[in-house]
Amino acid sequence: MLDAIKFEHTVFALPFAYIAMVLAAGGWPGGWTVGWATAAMVGARTCAMATNRVVDRHIDARNPRTATRHLPTGALRVGELKLLAAVGAALLLVAAAMLNPLCVALAPLALVFLVGYSYTKRFTWTSHWILGFTDGLAAAGGWIAVRGAFEAPAFLLWFALTVWIAGFDLIYACQDVELDRAQGLHSVPARFGVPAALAAARLNHALTAVALALLGWLTGLGLLYWLGWVAVVGLLVYEHSLVSPRDLSRLDLAFFNVNGYIALIVLASVVGGLWR
Repeated sequence: MLDAIKFEHTVFALPFAYIAMVLAAGGWPGGWTVGWATAAMVGARTCAMATNRVVDRHIDARNPRTATRHLPTGALRVGELKLLAAVGAALLLVAAAMLNPLCVALAPLALVFLVGYSYTKRFTWTSHWILGFTDGLAAAGGWIAVRGAFEAPAFLLWFALTVWIAGFDLIYACQDVELDRAQGLHSVPARFGVPAALAAARLNHALTAVALALLGWLTGLGLLYWLGWVAVVGLLVYEHSLVSPRDLSRLDLAFFNVNGYIALIVLASVVGGLWR
């Protein structure tokens, strides 16, 4: 069942929750906070991905790339994933209650986005940024788990995660252009074409680099952070070198491997920047 919701993709957003917690605390935020914040993030992503699989099951069945997923093939039943989504939502709410009042107040609103983003590609090509905004909740949540309030670094991290996720989702969507058009689904590649989508992805990742630079400046992080920032910029450039409007054959490498490394490097760089 964990394979059905691609649990391993938690590596994209969860490190940013830890980044926010470490920055908010100025170091180790404490086992209680880290433990319950981790539970909240796992619950949130489980709810979101299980819901997405249920909502998109008919779309997935008509797409050769996704037709082998668990619901289209009958390996899992709809009821099983609905139950998994409910368990994830419950875990998020319980974990928020164990943190602070602002986490409790915002958890239901977070669930609206976690459940609702799966429907957005049915009516708007801005779905890439809605997905990024929703994943960005991990960074905002990590900050308020420690401070119980929003502050400037939390918004910077939220923005960085929004445009970073949107950027690689734009790239990922390029492989389904014709199927999206045939099924009446909305995306930037389907609406404006693959070259425009890749250009938009480059712009979003440039904004990611700028946001991470502003974060380092605002929080006074040391040399090790800036070395990591240079590595992240290099990986973003490399990611875009792997794909072009004429060749998307290495898209999976750009999507999975490179972005997983980026998230972990940013986390290590923040920890190192605080230490030195």
